[in-house]
Amino acid sequence: MTTPYPKDSKAGAEQVAQALLDAGCVTARTDEPFRLPSGWASPVYMDCRRLISFPSLRHELVERGLEVLRARGALEGVTAVAGGEASGIAMAAWVAQALNLPMQYVRKKQAGQSQIEGVLAPGDKVLLVDDMMASGQSKLRFYRALASAGATVSDLFIIFDYGTFFTEQLLQPVGVKVHALATWRNILAVAQQRGDFDQRTLSELQQFLEDPAGWSQRHGGIAEYRPSPKR
Repeated sequence: MTTPYPKDSKAGAEQVAQALLDAGCVTARTDEPFRLPSGWASPVYMDCRRLISFPSLRHELVERGLEVLRARGALEGVTAVAGGEASGIAMAAWVAQALNLPMQYVRKKQAGQSQIEGVLAPGDKVLLVDDMMASGQSKLRFYRALASAGATVSDLFIIFDYGTFFTEQLLQPVGVKVHALATWRNILAVAQQRGDFDQRTLSELQQFLEDPAGWSQRHGGIAEYRPSPKR
């Protein structure tokens, strides 16, 4: 994936979207919606787990992400990198290796005496890393576990953000800024330019992006944010 544009830009985001499409990470369907664990319905699904099989691409995405994070000041004072179970573990390992920093990973639920694997010191400033975000509820659980262990978490880095399901209601109140390389709007822009999807699929995706909650409700999903209980 070439990078002739500034990585922290719309053109840069569309390059990432193109790479995700080319890697087969995107699935769209108009017959039966995808039903996400959070209860939302969606006509499209992102599988960033496929990236582990593309070494050149994953290296480029990590480098792109670090450049974006540096430009936004999100790496200042960071002393550790924590990945979210399960798909974020590999991504966090690549980021931690590139930064030469300690790594931990956070389980979705506590196992034994701790929800966090690895050595985490109280007062550590942790960069939370995952591959993608849809509803954001697992990210809030990861944040809470790290904060309960005495860590400071100000930034979340992800490759892909659905950008649809009111995640700001979850993460903004706890002071976590989200840094994503691409969203569904970037996927739509590239797919329209290249003809990755037929017109019916493009129309369905556009309708979804114009009113995610309404689209979800019309297709059997939830229509409003439902907070997860604190753990």
